[in-house]
Amino acid sequence: MGAMNLQSPPPSADEKTERRPSMITPLVVATALFMENLDSTVISTSLPAIAADLHEDPVALKLALTAYLLSLAIFIPASGWTADRFGARKVFRAAILVFAVGSILCGLSSTLPQFVAARMIQGLGGAMMTPVGRLVLMRSVPRSEIVRALAWLTVPALIGPVIGPPLGGFITTYFHWRWIFWINIPISILGVVLATLYIPAVREEDTPPLDIRGFVLIGLAMSCLIFGFSALGRGVVAAPVDAALIAIGFASLALYVRHALTAAHPILDLRLLALPTFRASVGGGFLFRLGLGATPFLLPLLFQMGFGLTPFQSGALTFVSTLGAMAMKPTAGPILKKLGFRNVLVANALISTAFFLTNTLFTAATPHVIIIAILLTGGFFRSLQFTANNAVAYAEVDDRRMSHATSLAAVGQQLSLSVGVTLGAGVLELARSGHGAGSPLQVGDFAPAFFVVGLISAASVFFFARLAPDAGAEISGRR
Repeated sequence: MGAMNLQSPPPSADEKTERRPSMITPLVVATALFMENLDSTVISTSLPAIAADLHEDPVALKLALTAYLLSLAIFIPASGWTADRFGARKVFRAAILVFAVGSILCGLSSTLPQFVAARMIQGLGGAMMTPVGRLVLMRSVPRSEIVRALAWLTVPALIGPVIGPPLGGFITTYFHWRWIFWINIPISILGVVLATLYIPAVREEDTPPLDIRGFVLIGLAMSCLIFGFSALGRGVVAAPVDAALIAIGFASLALYVRHALTAAHPILDLRLLALPTFRASVGGGFLFRLGLGATPFLLPLLFQMGFGLTPFQSGALTFVSTLGAMAMKPTAGPILKKLGFRNVLVANALISTAFFLTNTLFTAATPHVIIIAILLTGGFFRSLQFTANNAVAYAEVDDRRMSHATSLAAVGQQLSLSVGVTLGAGVLELARSGHGAGSPLQVGDFAPAFFVVGLISAASVFFFARLAPDAGAEISGRR
């Protein structure tokens, strides 16, 4: 009887931290990533108003977009080392604060150079936020909860590009473009507070020195490639200059590959690609994300320039794909547990591509309810694919190399999104050129772009099909 009165000793502070709900961490990270994803697209519809206020040509203001991309490309590779050296929580909080400072400076800018510099500061914060946020998640959530946690992180990447343009237009029309940046301040403050309370202070001991040579090479490669692909055919720079940038990017990338395979501690560890699950995730994910990169660019153009819808009507239609992504969150875990990563990634890549290709069947007479149903269902399957792809990447990565894995995965994702937009825009421009120089876009011009991007995304199955039947079984729960 006396044994029944025995009580366990009170839990320690560490034990209390471990017992906190594991889903709070991904929600905190997702909130910060949503802010970053939203802000990277929200200014697109506000560029004319910003240009008028700064007394600049709207074309010149494209420098603000490319400056942000350049900052991302340069600093993302160093995010993993920085988190190991100074601690993931500390770096994540600092990234939010840097992003907030950049937002304040954007809102206060009165000249183009000031605005471009402020966007680069924002890019520095965003470059650290995404991979470090994912690293925090990987190190703080049990492996059995990774799928469920990553399901939350797919939502910011899907919502931001969809609602960014209409939100930017709304704020610019009814308030002032500067509020686009100032609304980040309360979100940033909330993010810092929640990160302090709920994100564990994890860091690596004995961090090796920063790979300076590798940092320079990969930074040069990624900045040239991302800027070059993003500017391709858009008149940002002259065509020969753009071609030279892309060539320099590939040459620097080749030099980095040679360096990374011989260096003791490369800033991006390409040896991770020897892991079958990580290789399939990076390679297959790169191809599949081309569709994601092109969708926010092609669909609004089709609805507005092809069908004559208003920006608000277009935004309302494209937003439903996000609702499908939200519906996926509670189902991703059971689906992967039942079917396994390989079966889901192969079959779902084809299903998602099929829904993507149905965009070619839309006409101005297509009832909106049908468009909504297709985009809603397609958003569900696309989000499931991203969740499964992101989760399987870390199935064989040990904790010591987790920071390298998140950095390398983030670089691949950023590059694939830029290539996706460039590819979609290039095919669209090629189709339009068939009508003669200077001719307006026609509805029929969009079908080739959707087909090319969709078929490349479908080619991701060749990476996923090479996975073992039990790949990622510990994460999916099939074991």
